[in-house]
Amino acid sequence: MQPVDLRSRVVGAVMSDVREFDGRLVVWVDVDAGSRVGALTSDSSGKIENASQMARAKGFPLVVIMRSSGADIVEGFAALHGWGLAARALTDCSGVVPIIMVVDGPAVSGPALLLGMADFVVMTTDSYAFVTGPTMVAEFTGVTIDNEELGGAATHARYTGAASLVAPDLDSAVDMVGQLLAYLPQHNDEEPRLWPTDDPSDRQTPEAGTLLPQTSTGSYDVRDVIRAICDDGEMLELRGRWAPNVVTAFAAMGGLPIGIVANQPLALAGTLDIPASQKAARFVTFCDAFNIPILTLVDTPGFYPGKDLEWRGMIRHGAQLVFAYGRATVPRICVILRKSYGGAYIVMDSKTMGNDLCLAWPWAELAVMGAGQAAAILQRRATPEARAAFEVDYADRLLNPYIAAERGYIDGVIEPAETRQVIAEALVTLLDKREALVSRPHDNTPL
Repeated sequence: MQPVDLRSRVVGAVMSDVREFDGRLVVWVDVDAGSRVGALTSDSSGKIENASQMARAKGFPLVVIMRSSGADIVEGFAALHGWGLAARALTDCSGVVPIIMVVDGPAVSGPALLLGMADFVVMTTDSYAFVTGPTMVAEFTGVTIDNEELGGAATHARYTGAASLVAPDLDSAVDMVGQLLAYLPQHNDEEPRLWPTDDPSDRQTPEAGTLLPQTSTGSYDVRDVIRAICDDGEMLELRGRWAPNVVTAFAAMGGLPIGIVANQPLALAGTLDIPASQKAARFVTFCDAFNIPILTLVDTPGFYPGKDLEWRGMIRHGAQLVFAYGRATVPRICVILRKSYGGAYIVMDSKTMGNDLCLAWPWAELAVMGAGQAAAILQRRATPEARAAFEVDYADRLLNPYIAAERGYIDGVIEPAETRQVIAEALVTLLDKREALVSRPHDNTPL
């Protein structure tokens, strides 16, 4: 179909339309930096507001190509007012339709804040985004910094997590938007579309288990496990460079799109810190909003210790992940690959948090802490021989999944080769899962 322009006669940097994109209808907004560096007048912001309202009303995903220097200084306060209306309209879209923004130039001040409201942000390598620019930074702090270092794509991919994906150019960024949308429904009243695949759901995956090292402290790349069990070995990782100790990705299992949260032993031994908790919580919340089942792969010794983390709010931010899982009503499957200790056992979608199926591999360790940690506390005055004997006994009695299965904390112990088949069968069984939601205007998520 030909694109249907929205408010086509309104003059300004913003153009918007309803178009067919990768076989689905979307509302497309393009902010043109060639028009006064994309300065947003009240009329221009009004077009963003109108496009957002159209997306919400019709149930179409909203895609925004952002190139803007901010509110129009010449117009003054009216431009700020228009930006506020656009921000409110985007807020109304949140959790109703997917919001994807592509930054292909500057995104300064107000437009930068709009990025934080999007579900996913794709930045091109030459783009940049910040609330206050290098001039203001130098004036207030005396630090000289350029656009790229302050808010370039690499900065947001590595340090802030604002960039979900980074593309070399606009064409590649638009391709990434298509890849994202392929896993998503049109709106929150739909389920994701099935993926075509010839990969049998009952395919055995013995290689998944061989990826883990013999020692419980050895590292491995959990993404290899994900590829081993998912359709055609394909996954789309999001925010891969930010908080790398947890992996968030879309994949498909038996043709069904799923969201995956996994501890990454290659980074910080898979422990949870503030960025990892925020990253996983945001992803779980998105999947829950758009009816995407969640698979959690667990291998973590716990929360990363440190005075700095505690002072920065580990309690509040760790609670974000607990809260996200606790309120999620989509099908949830948890597989404990190796270690699941302490508070992180609860946080990573344990049976206590209400998952639908909790599984473990035969060598999984579920406990308050590892044998060495327990010995350091309970046997701190013992001889080395006595401490070693304690560790062996502790591991034999407590560090195995069969004790947890006996008490109902996990639903079953499976071989790695069975993992794909069991998950795929469970997803089919859970297709019609529905939960009655608590009647309340909204919850009060920890921030």
